[in-house]
Amino acid sequence: MSEYYNGRRSRNIYNEIDKNPFKISRSKIDLFLDCPRCFYIDRKLGIGRPPGFPFAINSAVDKLLKKEFDFHRENKTKHPLLEKYDIDAIPAQREEIEEWRENFKGVQFYHEPTNFIITGAIDDLWINTKDEYIVVDYKATSKEEKITELNKKWQDSYKRQMEVYQWLLEKNGLVVSSVGYFVYCNGRTNVEKFDEKIEFDVTLIAYKGDSSWVEDTLFEIKKSLAQKNVPQASACCDYCLYREEVNKALLENNKT
Repeated sequence: MSEYYNGRRSRNIYNEIDKNPFKISRSKIDLFLDCPRCFYIDRKLGIGRPPGFPFAINSAVDKLLKKEFDFHRENKTKHPLLEKYDIDAIPAQREEIEEWRENFKGVQFYHEPTNFIITGAIDDLWINTKDEYIVVDYKATSKEEKITELNKKWQDSYKRQMEVYQWLLEKNGLVVSSVGYFVYCNGRTNVEKFDEKIEFDVTLIAYKGDSSWVEDTLFEIKKSLAQKNVPQASACCDYCLYREEVNKALLENNKT
């Protein structure tokens, strides 16, 4: 079995009889919105989608950005990127920041009506002179075109990601700005030679979030997990389409 995929699991499975709070991560909320069937098979039956392979370069960029912003956090100074874009903010100093960044911990909130604990690991948190906290997310890619906005359909998940973080922080009692920022690092390919280094164009993209959908979605998730029948697949789910086509092919093959 692959080191990245462990097959069917016996933990982190929803059981309506269990009275203990059930954890739902930000990424699982996004999975539900992407395909209710895949979400149900994952959280109710214990079979997750095969994961994508980790991109080491993205992790390296993430780590280096955190080091940069942490330097300015410690010194209570403005990062040059904030100066460049004339952003009225500095990296926020909070003792929870390391825990809030940590995968499998992150920012947490117990949503009593559903008995869910919602979690999400942020990349960074800034604060402006109005004492509003600003959610920040790092992204790394390499594309020919300059990235100045989130205008692709697949980037909708980035927007939802930002909004869940804003919702979580608000539920933790913080005054959160509706405007968050994506620090987008785009690896240059239009250079003459490699010279053992990759240069990046770093763009700051503002996004005004609206987290009003989160609460209703949690109730929809609760309803979905409570039902016995597997939900319908999303029309655009490649995973479900693949499974369907494989099953058809196997049935046809067995008839011959």
